[in-house]
Amino acid sequence: MKLFNLLFCLLFVISAGLQYNDPDPYVWIPIYGYGAVLCWLAFRGKFYPKAYLIGLTVFTIYAVFLFVAKDGVWEWLTEHQAENIAQSMKASTPWIEDTREFFGLMILNIVLIIDYIYAKRMMAALRTRQ
Repeated sequence: MKLFNLLFCLLFVISAGLQYNDPDPYVWIPIYGYGAVLCWLAFRGKFYPKAYLIGLTVFTIYAVFLFVAKDGVWEWLTEHQAENIAQSMKASTPWIEDTREFFGLMILNIVLIIDYIYAKRMMAALRTRQ
């Protein structure tokens, strides 16, 4: 679990850094920063289930918005035949940008869910030992 969290901490720090040139870095740097901090804390053995739930709630709401928004993921799937979103680093169309952002949120959510489940299991194991 330590290696998992260290790896994702580093990935989220890099992702936050890459957002510097994004059209909305003030949104994405804190989002990836939040994931990086929680992964760093988990790496250090400190788990905060409530913080995971807050992140999951906010990221899921934003992901749903990106999914249904004009030029969002649904449009990418239905009107643009799920064209390649990794063809270049520059997002030349709005649906590519929104789709990439959606998948970034999904990665964050998956990591937070894994840490949340792990934290809950650790807490349950501690309770049974007492």
